[in-house]
Amino acid sequence: MDLDVAAALEDARTEYDKMVAGDWYRYRHGPELADLTTATQRTCRRITALYDEDREAAHVLFRELLGTVGEGVDFRPPFYLDYGHRLHVGDRTFINADFLTLGGGEIRIGADVLIGPSVRLYTPTHVLDPELRPQGWERVDPIRIEDGVWLGGSVVVCPGVTIGARSVVGAGSVVTKDVPPDVVVAGNPARVVRALSSDEARPTP
Repeated sequence: MDLDVAAALEDARTEYDKMVAGDWYRYRHGPELADLTTATQRTCRRITALYDEDREAAHVLFRELLGTVGEGVDFRPPFYLDYGHRLHVGDRTFINADFLTLGGGEIRIGADVLIGPSVRLYTPTHVLDPELRPQGWERVDPIRIEDGVWLGGSVVVCPGVTIGARSVVGAGSVVTKDVPPDVVVAGNPARVVRALSSDEARPTP
């Protein structure tokens, strides 16, 4: 999607509304964006500070911060979010320490997902034109992580990517395109290493 600067400048919507719609917006020009990210990041720090003293209260704040949170979700602080309400987490998912989501793209994480330490989920894409880039133009694309996925430590997931159910992403991988279900991917950029066997993909209880 190319940026039509004239049309974008005439767009009367707020920068937040343009962001949510997946259109080009200027993240440095929307005061509501700065207010949202400041409030979200402040709450993230409160949760981290509270976690050791009152874990139940920390989990309550976590649930209030996110868009939706399923039953049995567990996490380890610290974590860093730009827009907490744009993140949705399914039942029994575990998020390890140093988790980061960047930008205002919607992120949906399914049930029974394992997220390793220092995982990064990036939803924004900046304009490529070097003269326009300093003006703060960007747009966001959603990320989908389906049920049963395992993201190894330090995995990076790029804008617009869907990771199929039960797939495994090796530690340190950079995922730049969609991953099918029931495979192992690894590398930079991540590529399919092999398919999961039926026993591995659907273990017997």
